[in-house]
Amino acid sequence: MLPSPTIQADRLIQLGVHEHAGLTADQLRAAAATSPPGLLVTAAPASAMAPLMTRGRRTGFVVEDMTDVDSFDATDAAPLPPAPYVVTGLDRGDEHANRSPEECLPEILAAGRSPLTLVEGIHWVLQDPDVLERNRCFMTVGSRLRKANGSYDARTPALWISNGTGRDGRERKDAPKVGWCWWGNRHTWLGIASCSGRTPVG
Repeated sequence: MLPSPTIQADRLIQLGVHEHAGLTADQLRAAAATSPPGLLVTAAPASAMAPLMTRGRRTGFVVEDMTDVDSFDATDAAPLPPAPYVVTGLDRGDEHANRSPEECLPEILAAGRSPLTLVEGIHWVLQDPDVLERNRCFMTVGSRLRKANGSYDARTPALWISNGTGRDGRERKDAPKVGWCWWGNRHTWLGIASCSGRTPVG
């Protein structure tokens, strides 16, 4: 359950997200004051927000081999209004677990929904850390990296909980994590998050 946009704004200001988004605290509060219920989203980059996510005593991080995380832009399937804006009808997409983004995106669009972007997903976790659960995490396939030839990189970003293995390091066990998966691969523990709409505010 999300708090009101005004409470969300205070949370983002407390974390310094508004500064990463190029907003003053007053600007973000004013936008929130006129916002409908939903998830308040700014233009702050994923790399700046990932370390602000928390799970217990653990803080979030981006996997080491995703140094280009901020180059994963919104696709045509996730048209964004100018930020800040509000996302409505959030769904973690648990029903899409063990199915690939390639398989599910047409169904999401046919249902009149839009895939969540990585920045939206991180904002969601900042406001509701419990949305990430063991074996119940999600991909944000509304963000893709477009290559020089116009095609998409095969990676798709996702948010999940680190097991503290490999390059993550044991000290990051149970931390919220920004990583990537392959567009055509299936993962039993990752849904595909989506929303019903986006509304500009401010």
